[in-house]
Amino acid sequence: MLRTLRTTVALTASLTTLALAGCTQSVPSANERPAGKASPKVGLLYAGGLGDFSYNDLAHLGLEKVEKDLGIPVKGVETKADATDGEKTQLVEALIDSGHDPIIGMTFSYSKVIDQAASRHPNVRFAVIDGDPTNQPNVSRLTFAVEQGSFLVGAAAALKSKTKRIGFVGGMESPEIQKFEAGYTAGAKKIDPGVDVLVKYITQAPDFSGFRDPAKGGIAAKGQFDKGADVIFHSAGATGTGVIEAAAATGKQAIGVDSDQYNQPGLAAVRDHILTSMVKRVDVAVFDFAAQVKAGRFSAGTRIYDLSNRGVGYTTSGGEVDDIADELNALEKEIAEGRIKVPEKP
Repeated sequence: MLRTLRTTVALTASLTTLALAGCTQSVPSANERPAGKASPKVGLLYAGGLGDFSYNDLAHLGLEKVEKDLGIPVKGVETKADATDGEKTQLVEALIDSGHDPIIGMTFSYSKVIDQAASRHPNVRFAVIDGDPTNQPNVSRLTFAVEQGSFLVGAAAALKSKTKRIGFVGGMESPEIQKFEAGYTAGAKKIDPGVDVLVKYITQAPDFSGFRDPAKGGIAAKGQFDKGADVIFHSAGATGTGVIEAAAATGKQAIGVDSDQYNQPGLAAVRDHILTSMVKRVDVAVFDFAAQVKAGRFSAGTRIYDLSNRGVGYTTSGGEVDDIADELNALEKEIAEGRIKVPEKP
């Protein structure tokens, strides 16, 4: 289960209230929307399709909660995994034409598309989850301090490693994914400055295929295991399935990402090799944003979900980290209180 929130993220899970009104940390912005706008009608553009037990499914949970608890009409739009910016733009425009406002784009792959749409439609409110920074007055950037959660699982990896060598596999080398690497490495070296961290990226930006190739994930992980790593953390989407399966095949351990991968049905046969998962509460971000809009408190700029507001964390499903939980919790407290500064760049 997710230790910090005491919930399990799965398609059938119920979402807790989490005191959402105080659940975020905002970078101040003067761009407040007037309360007199029409009632919101939320449109959400997935990064690919549902069924990933990760980003999209978490966003879907948040969207369902928006409809149920806030009474706001919602529409989720699945996209092709390799959709072009032009195709994404058409989907955004279709949502606008059907009266949707606000509109949420999933992941930084929507940053450019949303930024341009915001310029064309200054009276429509937008958000991008894990998007690039923007100065648009009608765009809210919802992001996660993934480096903080990654720090904790890096510490877990170092505490559990018997070889003093661990690994990281990223789907695509980009500033956003490098935050996972940076936090993971910093956490590991906080425990053991002598630990060796092997790093492999499947593709370079802007090639997003690195997030949907389990075979390449398995090859990358096997290469690191062959070099002596005994724990590997992935931030690689569906590619990470190959990393976890490689851990099982070699008798080693893997660390999941985004959701609690121990509870992912497709990984049931190999879940005993999942040490923990670094989770991002995308569902919370979607609900929180919609609630703010409904209350007339839309704010442009960046809203950060971190350890202090339980926007990120690590999981304890399977019990593999129960014996080191006290050490991890102490580190979490230090980070949340600002006594440990976690780097965002490797």
